Amino acid sequence: MTSTAATNSASQPEPPLWQPGPDRIAEAAVTRFQSWAAELHGAPADGGYDALHRWSVTELDTFWKAVAEWFDVRFSTPYETVLGDRTMPGAQWFPGATLNYAEHALRTAEDPSRADEPALLHVDESQQPESVTWAGLRRQVGSLAAELRALGVRPGDRVSGYLPNIPQAVTALLATAAVGAVWTSCAPDFGARSVLDRFQQVDPVVLFAVDGYRYGGKTHDRTDTVAELRRELPTLRAVIHIPLLNTPAPSGTLEWSSLTESDNEPVFEQVPFDHPLWVLYSSGTTGLPKAIVQSQGGILLEHFKQLGLHCDLGPEDRFFWYTSTGWMMWNFLVSGLLTGTTVVLYDGSPGFPDTGAQWAVAERTGATLFGTSAAYVMACRKAGVHPAAGHDLSRVRCVATTGSPLPPDGFRWLHDEFAEAGHDLWIASVSGGTDVCSCFAGAVPTLPVHIGELQAACLGTDLQAWDPQGRPLTGEVGELVVTNPMPSMPTRFWNDPDGARYHDSYFDTYPDVWRHGDWITITARNSVIIHGRSDSTLNRQGVRMGSADIYEAVERLPEIRESLVIGLEEPNGGYWMPLFVHLADGAVLDDALRARIKNTIRTSLSPRHVPDEVIEIPAVPHTLTGKRIEVPVKRLLQGTPLAKAVNPGSVDNIDLLHFYEELARTRR
Repeated sequence: MTSTAATNSASQPEPPLWQPGPDRIAEAAVTRFQSWAAELHGAPADGGYDALHRWSVTELDTFWKAVAEWFDVRFSTPYETVLGDRTMPGAQWFPGATLNYAEHALRTAEDPSRADEPALLHVDESQQPESVTWAGLRRQVGSLAAELRALGVRPGDRVSGYLPNIPQAVTALLATAAVGAVWTSCAPDFGARSVLDRFQQVDPVVLFAVDGYRYGGKTHDRTDTVAELRRELPTLRAVIHIPLLNTPAPSGTLEWSSLTESDNEPVFEQVPFDHPLWVLYSSGTTGLPKAIVQSQGGILLEHFKQLGLHCDLGPEDRFFWYTSTGWMMWNFLVSGLLTGTTVVLYDGSPGFPDTGAQWAVAERTGATLFGTSAAYVMACRKAGVHPAAGHDLSRVRCVATTGSPLPPDGFRWLHDEFAEAGHDLWIASVSGGTDVCSCFAGAVPTLPVHIGELQAACLGTDLQAWDPQGRPLTGEVGELVVTNPMPSMPTRFWNDPDGARYHDSYFDTYPDVWRHGDWITITARNSVIIHGRSDSTLNRQGVRMGSADIYEAVERLPEIRESLVIGLEEPNGGYWMPLFVHLADGAVLDDALRARIKNTIRTSLSPRHVPDEVIEIPAVPHTLTGKRIEVPVKRLLQGTPLAKAVNPGSVDNIDLLHFYEELARTRR
């Protein structure tokens, strides 16, 4: 199927929404990197980003060697070769090399001129930013790493955090990495069962835990949950209490302050390149979450490239992304330290005290790169928020979005809001995944931005759209595949000794090629359009359609707060495609609104995209990281019992799923 957006961009070229000026292009790190790599490593000097990208995927070894040199990666033991076995899964990166991720994250503190500048700025719902200097962060990491070693933590041991997005979480991660142990975390809004589904897989020896957190103007006590975690994690040797709500340390726990008060210089364990850095988790909507292991060296190289070249971050920047410790974007945010950037940590609700809360954080912290979700941008648009008029956002040079595709109306709204205030805003819609803790496509500071499109595939990432036979497509919808290895691809899944679960997750469709599970279009200008998950694909009369395209069209209507579309193959050979809508306050789903919804979809997309029914729901169910739950809802509508269709601990509100259970019963 040819996507509407791709067809329009190919047959009726529109001018870009934004074009970087010559000064911005010249000053971008990726421009300087290309000139340097052309002189020393044979990269193309001409042809701009497209030529650099082609070189980065055809000369993969040379490209990643150049990245390591450009960012001055400290190999305490030299590598034998850049890429040994390049077969996926199992590619071997920089065999023989040893290094330490935390050493690089704290390197800026070694510069006397920057030691007293802020490494972290922390904001919550009730206070002005509090800073942690580079010297202070390095001292705390040194102290905590020494205490972890004293507790018997050794390289390869797992250290867990039940923590919000606070400086202590960053310190604990870096101290864990300094020791060579393996970090893993969950946000405190996760219930005990959700946390145990994750932590019990990896047998942590230490738990860092808060007594509670504040969100939406309310205090949420977590002492009972922490007590349950302690009971159900028998491998714990120590629990470190962080009194966010000022409660005393429970019996048998250690106080955070007592472990971070010494003045130890950090000792960085030099570990092999592929030594595990952290374990991240998939959403786990249909079973136990996958425990995804990524390496110290792989994350170090990938994040240097992504943050230093694609996000164009450096010492003058302040990097804010709204996230929690249960989402890969938190790990990505912390890696901003690698580039000498000040990292902004916000612990609180995205919409408290009002919808514009995140813009207020950007103003108070002087953020230069503002990262958020596409859903937040669209919520601001619907709520009539005027970010650049209501706040001083003159330092924001880039707004980046992820979590779901940013609809065209979101691009236009952001551009217009900032343009009216006289700001030259770069909008970067990015797409990647927990699986690689990075982006496949998105931000390129030297390329134009076209409405509804990600600027390009990322360097070193041979991103393609394939048909079912494995043939590359241009201007047509296909499966998102990556045909060469990336350093941050998982080294393995935890408790997957033969690698079968890892293989089946990404490599069972196309041998030796990563299939991510998204529908994409790669346009003639090498930009990328994301259409939604391919495992919840809409397929009418053999034509595949992305759910994201329908959401973008429907949610333009002011009456629709959010929507969910499901395609259901029926036993009689038929196909039922309902659209579920969560209405805005005061809206009524009558025949007139149903007609407007269908007409909007028909004219924006095609008659095939028009749903069979439009059904009102109380709210759309999401994963704990805020993504719409499509596959479990489809399974429920097919008659799968709730207990088998979804992991209850992975859903933000399990009660919302009873609606679909009942609907399936009535239809049968």
